Amino acid sequence: MYAPSSPLMLTHHYIERLAVKKTAAKGKAAKDPNKPKRPASAFFVFMEEFRKQYKEENPENKSVAAVGNAGGAKWKSLTESEKAPFQAKADKRKKQYEKDMDTYNNKPAASANDEADDDSDKSKSEVNDEADSDSGDILKHLACLELEDNKNVKPDFSIISVSLRRKYKNLKI
Repeated sequence: MYAPSSPLMLTHHYIERLAVKKTAAKGKAAKDPNKPKRPASAFFVFMEEFRKQYKEENPENKSVAAVGNAGGAKWKSLTESEKAPFQAKADKRKKQYEKDMDTYNNKPAASANDEADDDSDKSKSEVNDEADSDSGDILKHLACLELEDNKNVKPDFSIISVSLRRKYKNLKI
């Protein structure tokens, strides 16, 4: 691992790591709440009914693991003909899911166009790219300014990290 020799280099190293973490977190796409959920498999259709039955037979048992273990053992002991009704329910749910996904994927993109700003010449990705590239430089400059302002204080990593954390939270990135 890289170990900086001076406190200022340590600060820059710390800032670069913060900037990398910040940009990595932005890369994850948000889930669409309107997207249909995937259907349950035959085993999980079986478990829906088994849980009800198990709770009626063992009302004192609160362990989720015990229900899961008992359900798994019961599922393994079932024959193919006993599993068939659960498989049929799962297939029916899968067909419904495929229909829902077709309508979801083929819906008009008018809502996406309504959200876009027609006044702006730059796309949203261009604006975000500029903000990401500048954030590391801004933090480096803030660290240098913090050290210059407090000449009476010996630059310690804990002091620098606390001041940087405060300034980083106040940035509008």
